[in-house]
Amino acid sequence: MTSTAGVAPVPVADPVPDLTEDPPRGRRLTGYWLILPAAIWLGLFFVVPFYSLISTSLYDPNGSVLTGYEMTWHVANFVDAIGQYKSQLLRSLWYAGIATALCLVLGYVLAYAIAFKAGRWKNLMLILVIAPFFTSFLLRTLSWKLILADDGFVVNALQAVHVLGPDARLLATPFAVIAGLTYNFLPFMVLPLYASLEKIDGRLIEASSDLYASPLRGFFKVTFPLSMPGVVAGTLLTFIPAAGDYINAQLLGSPNERMVGNVIQSLFTTQGDYAAAGALSVSLMVIIVAAVMVYVRTAGTEDLV
Repeated sequence: MTSTAGVAPVPVADPVPDLTEDPPRGRRLTGYWLILPAAIWLGLFFVVPFYSLISTSLYDPNGSVLTGYEMTWHVANFVDAIGQYKSQLLRSLWYAGIATALCLVLGYVLAYAIAFKAGRWKNLMLILVIAPFFTSFLLRTLSWKLILADDGFVVNALQAVHVLGPDARLLATPFAVIAGLTYNFLPFMVLPLYASLEKIDGRLIEASSDLYASPLRGFFKVTFPLSMPGVVAGTLLTFIPAAGDYINAQLLGSPNERMVGNVIQSLFTTQGDYAAAGALSVSLMVIIVAAVMVYVRTAGTEDLV
């Protein structure tokens, strides 16, 4: 008979959980419950209005607010709307493109200064960037109307140095509209650029100088490629709302500077031509989405895709 006295008991290992076993039903539904509020929000404020807009674009063009509209699936509304308002559509894309390019140049310089040169003033400069958001978009645009007025100090100063002629003006010109777009949407460019530049490891920039790269070459070989996610995000956040904007053209421009947003607003609220307004709105959305897809694929930013 063998004695077991003094022998330590062998610990029993915990049973290995069966990973193939389905989780409880309540746990499986947790993810769906979490996304339910966002799904309801998108359904009410995006899917339903978008469906209504597409339906409106296919109304009978002979209808009116008084007689009512009938769904006739009139696809020719798109051809008629684009053909009639092609100049305003192209002008909107052109103005938005110029404003986006100006925002990129100005915003990159400002974001670079905040990220690498601001030091202890970084938080203050960021507050100054977002400070215009505390003021109404309409008031900010009206302030430019005062700044660029014919008897304003800007026009008087440019006339004094003979940059502008005695009868020349800035208000009610493409310059005023693009200046307003650039000012109003500049923060949308600066913030993504700053977030992207802030992530760059400063040692990589130092390494480029150690490898005998000039500051300019080091910028285009290291800094700028690493900030491409911010460049893509900033240009999208600037170009998309600028292309559909109508406040700047309404307040700072003239009928010759009307953008597609002004046309859509007029068709909906003044002329009551819902079919043309819906077709023009859907056409603008399709053009912008197609341009964005091409731009993102060309930029090749995997962080965004």
